[in-house]
Amino acid sequence: MSVHIRFLGGAGTVTGSKYLIEHDGQSLLVDCGLFQGYKQLRLRNRDPLPVLPNRIGAVLLTHAHLDHSGYLPLLHREGFHGKVWATPATRDLAQILLPDSGHIQEEDAAFANRKGFSKHAPALPLYTEEDALKSLKLFRTVPMREAFEPLRGWHARFSSAGHILGAASLLLEVGGRRLLFSGDLGRPDDVLMLPPDPPPAADVVICESTYGDRNHPQEDVVAELGPALARAAARGGTAVVPVFAVGRAQEILFAIHQLKASGQLPHGLPVYLDSPMAIESTELFCQHLGEHRLNAGQCRDIGHVARMVRSVEESKAIARQHGPKVILAASGMATGGRVLHHLAQHLGDHRNMVVLTGYQAPGTRGATLAAGHPSLRIHGQDMPVRAEVVQLTSASAHADSNQLMAWLKALPSAPRRVLVTHGDMEASDRLRHRIETELRWQALVPEHGSTWLA
Repeated sequence: MSVHIRFLGGAGTVTGSKYLIEHDGQSLLVDCGLFQGYKQLRLRNRDPLPVLPNRIGAVLLTHAHLDHSGYLPLLHREGFHGKVWATPATRDLAQILLPDSGHIQEEDAAFANRKGFSKHAPALPLYTEEDALKSLKLFRTVPMREAFEPLRGWHARFSSAGHILGAASLLLEVGGRRLLFSGDLGRPDDVLMLPPDPPPAADVVICESTYGDRNHPQEDVVAELGPALARAAARGGTAVVPVFAVGRAQEILFAIHQLKASGQLPHGLPVYLDSPMAIESTELFCQHLGEHRLNAGQCRDIGHVARMVRSVEESKAIARQHGPKVILAASGMATGGRVLHHLAQHLGDHRNMVVLTGYQAPGTRGATLAAGHPSLRIHGQDMPVRAEVVQLTSASAHADSNQLMAWLKALPSAPRRVLVTHGDMEASDRLRHRIETELRWQALVPEHGSTWLA
């Protein structure tokens, strides 16, 4: 019997990763992500899947970021009752991220209904916090590098991908085929995470390409962030820093700790981490020592460098604090969450600054800011952008083009083909070209909705 791979997301775009593997009347999903960015992509989240959720036998998560896990609550609500397999750290992060995602969607829908700027009457969340909590009961954990059987006769193993806590590549053996999913690969020189494991041999490799068309600069985060924050502080401004709650928030906190310790930033410069999700994720670093580069003391340092803001009342009170300050808030691409309120509050003042800390998917508010647009639409209103916008180029948790190629070159033998996914079209096609010309392997960029024979 043949093995088919159907690309229900993460094809031609860097979001919504969902790969349906079908063999001999059984099927499972590798990743179950939300689409983000452009509205036409986000609308796919409300389209029914081309397969009934109750016909999917299992879900295997490479990691907890919402573009890989955030569709799970909806899948469960629509009828999926199989097991969700993940590493322990991915499960721990999903317990934070998924309920928060549902809560934010409920808040955004309620806000839209109060203000009347939604085109829908009433605006409804994609799923609720309760939906997310119910989906968490499906999780089963398996240690990194330990073999397991997600379905009868199907064999799988996670190996470390770096990137964030718990992130894994996945080897899936079914129907006499070995399929290797890179997941999101981290950088070998990442400040927080350990390098990815070398890849095992495989017949087909499904490889991410977020940075498939570029390489990271040599400059590190401390050297790039320090002058920017010092500049904002010197003019009495507020630096709003949209961060991804998992990984990026901790990296920026660690950099700020180093900058204060070296005297490059005033020791008394107020720093706020305004994200309950990021606060909980920071605490997880202390619980998963050995899975990253930080020791126990450094984990404590990043927890003490900022005031942890949990309640909405505390968040609103930040705006009343006069003088220079730094506010870290989710989400990292300014697609939702508390960072939107801080941006609305501070974008109009030239003394202030917005520091973009990583990849900004096309169609997100972060991408709009990075492109230098004079206004930004927040909660139905166009806000003038007078604040300085700084795009960090060194803060990325993704392997760049050279590092992706190095990971592929480490395969023990040439695969039958490489399917290049999870990237914008330019990035995916550039990586495809490099694989074909430098490695002489067959490489293809699958289209959304397409099916490939493994």
